[in-house]
Amino acid sequence: MHTKHRFSLHILAACLIYAPLSVWAQPTTHDRDPISLTDEGRRVHATCIVIDGHNDLPYQMRKEAESSFDQLDIAEAQPDLHTDIPRLRTGGLGAQFWSAYVPPSTINDGGAASYTLEQIDLIHRMVKRYPDTFEMALTADDIERIHADGKIASMIGLEGGHGIEESLATLRMFYTLGVRYMTLTHSDSLSWCDSATDDPITGGLSPFGEKVVLEMNRLGMLADISHISPDSMRHVLRVSKAPVIASHSGANTIAEHDRNVPDDVLESIKDNGGVVMVNFFSGYVEPKAAKIMAEMFNVERELHEKYPNEEDYKQAKDAWREANPYPAGTIHDLIDHIDHIVKVAGIDHVGLGSDYDGVSKLPDQLDDVTSYPYITQALLNRGYDEDSVRKVMGGNVLRAMREAERVARDWDK
Repeated sequence: MHTKHRFSLHILAACLIYAPLSVWAQPTTHDRDPISLTDEGRRVHATCIVIDGHNDLPYQMRKEAESSFDQLDIAEAQPDLHTDIPRLRTGGLGAQFWSAYVPPSTINDGGAASYTLEQIDLIHRMVKRYPDTFEMALTADDIERIHADGKIASMIGLEGGHGIEESLATLRMFYTLGVRYMTLTHSDSLSWCDSATDDPITGGLSPFGEKVVLEMNRLGMLADISHISPDSMRHVLRVSKAPVIASHSGANTIAEHDRNVPDDVLESIKDNGGVVMVNFFSGYVEPKAAKIMAEMFNVERELHEKYPNEEDYKQAKDAWREANPYPAGTIHDLIDHIDHIVKVAGIDHVGLGSDYDGVSKLPDQLDDVTSYPYITQALLNRGYDEDSVRKVMGGNVLRAMREAERVARDWDK
């Protein structure tokens, strides 16, 4: 063989070996057919500790059942929800961050901290009500122990930094009650951190916002950059001494929506040791849907002002959505986000954050909490090895939690 040709083949071989997975594992049109579970997929899934970064069941319980598990017993099938215990078992979930969501309206109405306490209480009552299924977890070691016992490790994520009412003491109290991450904002900007879906106030973090992040580091509470503006994301990553997470966000390059993470932030998350846990909502995952839904939070804000009565607001929002249809997408759209995050940040920095029971439309084959095995299968189909699949399904979050715990232990040394 001519020397030049041998040299070219060596270069090609090196490119194939060292290229990011998503470069050589891009799906063909045929590969975007519905996922069929195989025995191998089921076997690999059973070896994973599946950790979901965000589930809004507690808010649904408050809204639909007056926070009562007597009114709505999740030990039984609940077809109007994405989540119940029989389906959690079918999906093989190992650990869940249950969201203590605080509506942004409490910023103006008052009572954000008490609302947060009520949601934290609801999560604790749920775990106590179903002790054969759930157990509270405070550390990464707890997650592994509880999973080994055949239960679902349950953690609390506070969605909305307005819940601390600008009080570090309240933040510390929430940590004592089991909160292990806090999403710094929701849809509205705060005096100390800007939201991705509102006008900026600080241009990132205020000095108090920096104190919040550092206090979270000291406690061992993960700072969650979902919902915050890109400038705020960058500021958090500059300040934080511990890994950060995005508990339920995708890749902006794949689906352009302000709720998704830009590439430069993904690169910083790699350096930080953090994890982006991909949201399943069609409006953030499917590219065409993301463009249609780009104004969703602004529309909701305007409708809230126009219709202060909750029922009138819900009817108006449903009417807007009916007038602005958007595609659901498929499970392959979710895997595209995972592929892209792997390409930019690396295999150690991606996970899952479904947003089940907090979203109105989901991609095909991601209909509810039974869907996790299809993600495992889809990753295997794209060429991910078993170890990489286990990282995506939960291992990366365990690593980030352990590092945050280490930072907290060493804080005063």
